[in-house]
Amino acid sequence: MTATGKTRVTEPCWPKAAASAAIFRGNAVLLVERGKPPVSGVWSLPGGHIEPGEPARDAALREVTEETGIRAELLGLADVHDVIIRDEAGALQAHFLLAVFYGRWLAGEPAAATDCRDARFVPLDEIGTYPLTDGAQRIIQKAARLLRG
Repeated sequence: MTATGKTRVTEPCWPKAAASAAIFRGNAVLLVERGKPPVSGVWSLPGGHIEPGEPARDAALREVTEETGIRAELLGLADVHDVIIRDEAGALQAHFLLAVFYGRWLAGEPAAATDCRDARFVPLDEIGTYPLTDGAQRIIQKAARLLRG
């Protein structure tokens, strides 16, 4: 509220910080199918918001566990990626700055949770058959190269 008692309308503060991870088990990467708009039905790496005071690396591991139930270890940063979503008129709906880590599966079988419809390990040679979020295939390929050294 302002000093006059009126409610102040403010625009969302963009971009928002987010983190995700490309987790590999053998020659497969962990993917989740999103269940909420604006990306429902689209597959992506598990990830989400970074909480205030939470390091990006910790956020990525937390999101992997929350969304899929698996345990993983992170080995490094694969990329920093902008996710910019606009409506049909071109107005900004969301802008996330995403720190994408890469790592290895340690334990557990993927089970979709939170805002995910499905979670599974997908062979790398099949990721192109999934409707992926913008830039995901490029980042997954880069993360796979980094993992191999």
